[in-house]
Amino acid sequence: MTDMTEALRMALLRANPDLSRFDPLPRIISHDDFSRGHCGWSQLVGNYEDSLDTMLDGYSRYTSAMLSTLPHWDAGSHGGMDSSYALKIATRATPGAQNVAIKRHTFRRRGPIRFEMYFTFKPEATELVLSETDVRSVGFLFDLQGGDRDAGTDRVMPHLRFLNALDGAHVQKWQYKPETIPFVAVNGSSKIASHYHLSPKGWQDLPGGEQKLCYNEIPTKVNWTYLRFDFDLDSMQALAFQCNDREFDLSGFEPIRIPGMKNLWCMLNFCLFAETDVAKRAFFYVDSVCISGDF
Repeated sequence: MTDMTEALRMALLRANPDLSRFDPLPRIISHDDFSRGHCGWSQLVGNYEDSLDTMLDGYSRYTSAMLSTLPHWDAGSHGGMDSSYALKIATRATPGAQNVAIKRHTFRRRGPIRFEMYFTFKPEATELVLSETDVRSVGFLFDLQGGDRDAGTDRVMPHLRFLNALDGAHVQKWQYKPETIPFVAVNGSSKIASHYHLSPKGWQDLPGGEQKLCYNEIPTKVNWTYLRFDFDLDSMQALAFQCNDREFDLSGFEPIRIPGMKNLWCMLNFCLFAETDVAKRAFFYVDSVCISGDF
């Protein structure tokens, strides 16, 4: 890319209010502004065969992501960052309950990809108190696999979560997950297997990952937070992670790596997840997402 071409590209980005808030790589794969709808984000459904009852218990409790105006009792609706709507991932009102939204792609070239979003989180405002320790965690993960002609293909799943609280204690730090739990056959099938990779076990602290995020003074106020994660599809290694004004050291970061699956070639999936710490729903709101690549 010549200097002139790059200068023109940057000028076009800066002139577009929807994109200038991001720092995308040269090719934008998807730009999700939830004022336009769900933009491909849907419920994560666990694997099953013959009956929905064969789904692992954790997955069976997930529900669909919603479009939300962030309604509340004191001012009606908060709305998104610059529109009326945001994507809302809501848990059930059970301590430790999780929920996940997923966007499914495949890739056409191996190279750096960048995931950017503006997000916020709150528990359901059922009490007139701040409730800053009611949300246990919010986070994201990628689910990746190489092509059908790649040698030694692994399925690679980088996970990052902001552990906000645990059993009522305010924690406020980033964690990653280098291992998953064992796979199990679904309904005794030789074709369908499943693993609950968001189980509570196995999370490790990201070095220097302590961070205090803006959490406004009453249970209904929110502020939007910026996040960026860079990953290389060629080396299958994390490149960079930023949240607001902080960039974190990923030298010790390891994604989950498991043997490649026989029907997931060139998979490029993205997930958003939330978890509650109390008997109250946790809400993970995402105003917009930009996924871009250097290819």
